[in-house]
Amino acid sequence: MTPSPDTSDTTAGLAAMASRTMADWLAWQESLHPKDIELGLERCRAVATRMGLLPVAYTAILVAGTNGKGSTVAMLDGIYRRAGYRVATYTSPHLLRYNERIKVDGVCADDARICAAFERVEQARGDTPLTFFEFGTLAALAIFEAVAPDIAVLEVGMGGRLDAVNIVEADVAVIATLDIDHVEFLGSTREAIAREKAGIMRGGRPAVCSDPDAPASLTECAQTLGAELALLGQAFHFADKGESWTWWSGPTILEGLPRPALSGSYQLRNASGVLKAVDLLQARHPVSTAVIAEALRTTELRGRFQRVALAGGIEVVLDVAHNAQAVQTFVATLRTLPAVPRTHVVLGMLGTKDRLSAMTTLAEVADDWQLATVNAVKGATADELKATWQQLARRAPATCHASIEAAYRAALAAAKPGERIVAVGSFITVGEVLQLTSRWIRN
Repeated sequence: MTPSPDTSDTTAGLAAMASRTMADWLAWQESLHPKDIELGLERCRAVATRMGLLPVAYTAILVAGTNGKGSTVAMLDGIYRRAGYRVATYTSPHLLRYNERIKVDGVCADDARICAAFERVEQARGDTPLTFFEFGTLAALAIFEAVAPDIAVLEVGMGGRLDAVNIVEADVAVIATLDIDHVEFLGSTREAIAREKAGIMRGGRPAVCSDPDAPASLTECAQTLGAELALLGQAFHFADKGESWTWWSGPTILEGLPRPALSGSYQLRNASGVLKAVDLLQARHPVSTAVIAEALRTTELRGRFQRVALAGGIEVVLDVAHNAQAVQTFVATLRTLPAVPRTHVVLGMLGTKDRLSAMTTLAEVADDWQLATVNAVKGATADELKATWQQLARRAPATCHASIEAAYRAALAAAKPGERIVAVGSFITVGEVLQLTSRWIRN
């Protein structure tokens, strides 16, 4: 562990902490723990207890899952804010700025508030080593304690059972789609991964799963914990009516609902889980059907099948899909769009991901590849992506680039009016391309 230079209570130590910028804090946190990921609740819970953050005073909704977490959080946030409640959200990772992770009433926490929370965590942690994610989670909880929201929607970083967010007792646990990812930490089967996700459930409290094919291990864990698990297709249902959809659970039926503003037919599954969570909390936090409908119609989320029209008739589609299931869903949704002459794929991935599965699916739509080195911790190089490309049965032309920006600019140069650029593979890739796309539009 890198020792903290500011652990004393001296005036000089406190002044040094107070002078740190957001960038200083984030860089220092990355060096605080010898591992960037170390699952376990003991360290985080101990510091939270010293800070007086537990138990929380607000209604807590925890959201886990392999895919669909961000969309689920966004819809819950949109529904409850439109209903007049004060809502806080904690999500990760971010696209453009760290501040996106911590929001109150839809507004990102500013640098001053986050740095003050970091100072409070540092003063409380003593010699307890914290990972980057644990430090950020505690800071978010400190901010939420100060602003006193009615509801906080907290996205699990990875897994569930041993994730730092799980120090909070969920009033409702929501588990979105389950699939294979982070195998080195969570296991290599859906059954094993479901057991880890199930850890956010609590005995005597409700839980929701919006995966229509939930592994049996999820139900087994719920029974062991004594949680009241509601499964899509059993406790609640939906029917796609084309321009609208219907949701029902027991005697409650909501008809003529607008399709979510978030693109993709799979968003109906996410929305169904969201509506069940809202249904379970109706006695505590009532929400009208009109509010639900308007929130579904207006809730958006950057980087999830986000379409941007550029000058010259070129469209850019951005999606943070970074595992096999997410990429398959992305390609299926892409196929619902009008056909274009050529699709240029800008791909940047982390080295820990299943590149072959993702690229095999993307190859179905790729007319050329712009392969980017992700210049970040655990980022895959363009040469590594090219080596995977060599294994594809369908190999459209591929070019390697030293950065995401270079890959995107090459795609822009190659694209002709009426063609499409796809940027996919990681939050880092989409975040950088989103910045460049915004700059392109402004210029």
